[in-house]
Amino acid sequence: MRQDLTGKKLGIIHAALITTKAIQKYLDEIIPEVEVVHWVDDTIQNTNFACEPGVIPRKNYAKFVQGALSQEEYGVDLILLACSTFNRAVEFARPMVNVPLLQLDRPMMDLAVRDAKRVGLLATVPTTVPASQRLLANAAAEAGKIVDIEVRLCSEAFQVLKAGDPDRHNDMLLKEIDKLSSEVDAIVLAQVSMSALEPRLTDTRVPVYNSGRTGVARVRQMLEAGVKG
Repeated sequence: MRQDLTGKKLGIIHAALITTKAIQKYLDEIIPEVEVVHWVDDTIQNTNFACEPGVIPRKNYAKFVQGALSQEEYGVDLILLACSTFNRAVEFARPMVNVPLLQLDRPMMDLAVRDAKRVGLLATVPTTVPASQRLLANAAAEAGKIVDIEVRLCSEAFQVLKAGDPDRHNDMLLKEIDKLSSEVDAIVLAQVSMSALEPRLTDTRVPVYNSGRTGVARVRQMLEAGVKG
């Protein structure tokens, strides 16, 4: 039986407005009684995308800390980073923020490395790939596992999504998932925007994890446990 989390507050930091829409379904379903405080700065994604993959402007890490400190002042119990590209911001911010921090992508990485020796990483944004690979490798190392990571980048799908055609975006990714399933034991979807695929992933050959469901489910677990760790 789930605990009543009424009175709890979750802060979410977004690098783009699009992730607020992608995650809302899971907030409504999994933690409806929790007060959610969003902090959004589209300049973070724009400047991240303007850099080469793997390069994050220092000012964006500072912006994350500013957002986290603002949410801490408001009294949130937990802060969630909903951006994949600069998920390392959580690591830099921990010594400066007293509220527990969580990367939205980390729970699905933990699930993937738990049972799989070969993990597929499917992304639609080039700048996300290095950060997601690193986070997946960290999850494996902390679990004492060795995994092979197969990366697939489908940039065209993200452009289609931005152009307002989510159905075509989903169709493109489903084809890629089907191909990748023959090479790996589990697949992680690198951006929360890809969580929209979930209703069409009920009969896949391997587990396919999305950060929307797994991330918010972990939030609930942490809040119910008193946000330890």
